[in-house]
Amino acid sequence: MTSLGFQQFKKIHMIGIGGSGMIGVATILQKRGFKVTGSDLVLTDELNELKRLGAKVQIGHEPKHIKNADLVVASSAISKRNPELQYAKKSRLTIIPRAEMLGTLMKPYRSIAVAGSHGKTSTTSIIASIFNAANLSPTYVVGGQVLSIGRSSNLGEGNYIIVEADESDGSFLHLQPEVAVITNIDNDHLIFYESSQEKLNQSFINFAENLPFYGHILLNLDDLNIRKISKNIHRKQITFGFTAKNRFQIVNVTRANGVQKFTLIDHFNKKSYKFSTNLNGKHNLYNVTAAVCVALEENISVKNISKGLNDFKGVGRRFELSKLYFSNQPHILIDDYGHHPAEIEATILATREKFPRKKICMIFEPHRYTRTQQLFNDFKRVLSKVDCLLLLDIYPASEKPIRGVSSKKLISQIAKKHKNAHYFGNQDPITWLEKNNQNFSILITQGAGTISKLNNEIKEKWQ
Repeated sequence: MTSLGFQQFKKIHMIGIGGSGMIGVATILQKRGFKVTGSDLVLTDELNELKRLGAKVQIGHEPKHIKNADLVVASSAISKRNPELQYAKKSRLTIIPRAEMLGTLMKPYRSIAVAGSHGKTSTTSIIASIFNAANLSPTYVVGGQVLSIGRSSNLGEGNYIIVEADESDGSFLHLQPEVAVITNIDNDHLIFYESSQEKLNQSFINFAENLPFYGHILLNLDDLNIRKISKNIHRKQITFGFTAKNRFQIVNVTRANGVQKFTLIDHFNKKSYKFSTNLNGKHNLYNVTAAVCVALEENISVKNISKGLNDFKGVGRRFELSKLYFSNQPHILIDDYGHHPAEIEATILATREKFPRKKICMIFEPHRYTRTQQLFNDFKRVLSKVDCLLLLDIYPASEKPIRGVSSKKLISQIAKKHKNAHYFGNQDPITWLEKNNQNFSILITQGAGTISKLNNEIKEKWQ
C-alpha cells in the first residue's frame, strides 16, 4: 500500500525518534519494510520495542548516524542547530517534517485526522477503540500511549488510518484527510502564530479546506473559536455539543460510580442513542461524542460503538489513575499531561466530580516560558483551585529563559491568597510528601515535561 515513488527511499533516518508523534510513524515505517534508523536523548520502553522490530536507535545526535540515509524526517522539537540536521542540509539530503511523512502514509487509506487545542490524543484513541471493536483493524498514530495495548501506534490490516493532527507548528497542513475533527480551538501555541488568535484560527480553516470536496468535518459548535471559523469552511460540516444548534446534541447526562451516561440526539435524522463512558469530566464527553459521531457517519453499529467505548482503557498520562499507600493509608495518584490552564482546570473539575469532598494536592511543572508568560493570570487562577500546590521550575522545551518569567514569581502571586502553595524549583518533593500526605487524599502530577519521571518515582516508593 505504498507508492513506487516513496519506496525508492529505503533507509529513513528520524531525528528525535522518541517523540510522542515520531515514534508511531517510525513503528509503522519499520513494519512496512523500510529500514528505519533514529536518534534521541533517552531510551524509552517504546524505543526498546522499536529496536526489537529491527530499527536502529542511537542515543545522542551525531552526523555519523545519518551517513547512509536516503531520507531524513525531523521532529519539530529539534533545534535548527542539531548536528545531524546541519549535516543533512550540507549533504543535500531530503529533509521533511514528521507531518509530511504522516501525510504520505495516509494516502492509500480512508483517512481520519483529529485536530484541536485539547483532547486530540484521547479522541483519536477512542475512535481507534471503536473501529477495533467493529473489527475494522485500523492503522493509527496518536500522541500518547494507548493503555490497552501499551503503544502509541498500530499497523492494522484494514482500510482506515486514524491520526492526530498537530497545530502547534502548523505541520497539520501537510495532512489531507477525508474525514476531520476539530475538538476546540484555544489560545495555545500562539508564539508560532505571532501571538495572534486570528492567525491560529485561520490555520484551522486552512486545515479544513485541505479536505477533498467529498470529505466532511466534525466540529464542536459549543466552542467560540470554532463558531467563528465554521462560516469560512466550505466542506460538509457535522456539528456536535451540548447546545441545540448542533446536529448531534448531548443531553440527559448522569454520573454515578465513575460512569457517565448520556443521550445523543441526531436532530437531522430525528434519532437518539444512549451511550456510557468510564472517562470523567465534561471535556471527555466532548471527546467521546466526537468519536461516536465519526463512527456513526462511517455506519458503525451502535452495538460496536458501545463496545469500543467500554473497551477503552484510556491513554497514558491522560487522567491516568493509580493507587498509593502512604503509611498503609490509601491515596489516589492521577497523572495528567495537560499543561494549558484549560486542561489543568478540566483535570481539577474531573477529579472533583469523581472524588467529591476529597482534598487535592497537585504537583505542577509549567511547560515553556512563553506559555507561562502569555497565560500567567490564567495559571494563577486555575492553580489556586487545588487544596495544596507544589510548583516545580518551568520546563523550557528548548526555549531560552524570559526575564521576569519564573515559577518563583508565579507561586509568589498564588501564595498571596493561598496558604498551601509551595515552590520546589528543581528539588524533589518526595520528603515533603512523606511528611504531609495526611493532609490530602488525591495527588495529581500535572505537566508535559519531566514530571512523568517524578510520577514513576512516587509509584515505585508508595504503590
